[in-house]
Amino acid sequence: MITFKPKNVTKRLLSILPDRARDVLEKRYGLGATPETHTLESIGKIYGITRERVRQIENYGIQTIQKSDLYSEFDTAFEELKDAVHTLGGVVSEQDLFNALTTEQALKNHLYFMLVVGNPFERIRENDAFNCRWCVEKKLSETVERAIQSVMKTIGEDELVSEEDMLARLRVELVHLEDRYHEEEILKRWLAMSKLIDRNPLGEWGYAASPNVRAKGIRDYAYLAVKRHGSPMHFKEVAEAIKGLFGKKAHVATTHNELIKDQRFVLVGRGLYALSEWGYSAGVVKDVLRQILATHGPLTREEIIDKVRKERYVKDNTIIVNLQDTILFKKLPDGHYLLVE
Repeated sequence: MITFKPKNVTKRLLSILPDRARDVLEKRYGLGATPETHTLESIGKIYGITRERVRQIENYGIQTIQKSDLYSEFDTAFEELKDAVHTLGGVVSEQDLFNALTTEQALKNHLYFMLVVGNPFERIRENDAFNCRWCVEKKLSETVERAIQSVMKTIGEDELVSEEDMLARLRVELVHLEDRYHEEEILKRWLAMSKLIDRNPLGEWGYAASPNVRAKGIRDYAYLAVKRHGSPMHFKEVAEAIKGLFGKKAHVATTHNELIKDQRFVLVGRGLYALSEWGYSAGVVKDVLRQILATHGPLTREEIIDKVRKERYVKDNTIIVNLQDTILFKKLPDGHYLLVE
């Protein structure tokens, strides 16, 4: 993505400084023989001065470089770095920016220093909502952040949104931007700047704090596995799916125990579990019968079987046998069943 050599650029820029100012910047940004960076306090101890004095020397060094004649000699390098930021979206998280430019930590330090010294670049500090990011147009950064916050308001607390849907929602918020900013990779980089939303292991988006996004245990992985499957699964199948999808060891017995204890799951058959969000309710077949008749009133046997089968994976005969409980259910002369008051 870049053709210039960052170390050569920073070495030349630092060469115009007095020894102490050059040494402070080298230590502060990890530009010396090792990529280790130093704090203001640690540098102050070396020179026997306060951390504030170190900060003053650092600022003096940067400003001296920016005002020097030598600075303009590297316009091409700074312009190339600016083009790289534009290519990545114009505003990009610090992590994504440096990962795109190099994998070597020492080079990242030199590039970081160039960004600090370079006039077009602005570093926006991390806050509660967003990670640290770099931009060359503050207005664009503000527009993107507002758009992401607007999209977040359309997502429920534990809701999962497909990546396709998430990108579509963001495009709507950014419809006034030129087409290149609607490219998938740029939109995904922008979403990655947010600290409040994230992708789960299956690529679905939601609130980062939700267990449906940051899966931490068998229960969460089981939820994602069953949701991905789209229909009830036997607990043995769930354990296998966890291993296949996420590479996590899931013992069958442990998986079964976790499914039993988690209200996100409903037992709908012998060893079969569905998600409660699909409309299934907890309880044995008689409980389901009572709920159906209390909600719909008298129903024929066929109507009852149809509705129970939407709640439970059981045989018709099992439903019929449970209807014979005369304490709970009454059969009318016309063949309809109702709930005994």
